[in-house]
Amino acid sequence: MDAADVGADFGRVLKTQAELDQRLEELAQQIDQDYAGRELLLVGVLKGAVMVMADLSRRLHSKVTMDWMAVSSYGSGTKSSGVVRILKDLDTDIHGRDVLIVEDVVDSGLTLSWLLANLRSRGARSVEVAAMLRKPAAAKVDVDVRYVGFDIPNEFVVGYGLDFAEHYRNLPFVGTLAPQAYE
Repeated sequence: MDAADVGADFGRVLKTQAELDQRLEELAQQIDQDYAGRELLLVGVLKGAVMVMADLSRRLHSKVTMDWMAVSSYGSGTKSSGVVRILKDLDTDIHGRDVLIVEDVVDSGLTLSWLLANLRSRGARSVEVAAMLRKPAAAKVDVDVRYVGFDIPNEFVVGYGLDFAEHYRNLPFVGTLAPQAYE
């Protein structure tokens, strides 16, 4: 799928596939350095982090295991509801483990703040965050994101795992939708 497939619903490209690939390579190098000699548990946040998790994990040279969580605070809208539900919990006991939460985008920070507290309460040795995208202007709570791919404007974005009503996740870049697509 590409921008032409989206047609009139498409706005503009914010981050190209090449930019995403380059930044993932840089993040992987930093993560490998920071976790040298330690086993890292990557926790992908479904569904949006699927692309980031797959591409980041393949670039890592560290010993890693992976697990997934699904949490919801969106429904089918474009704004966070602030109410978090666990839809799928971890299969892995994280007690004493180094955990890296892998996220597609951090906007309000409400869901991520809740998730950090939840995982830390389970006795992990460390819990950090890697996010491909962050929207500083959308932040409602301060959340420490250790590894950030890109800061982007506070616009509704799709592609590279990000969706609108479950569509557009398979775009290989991050872009905006035209307002008529979601209004």
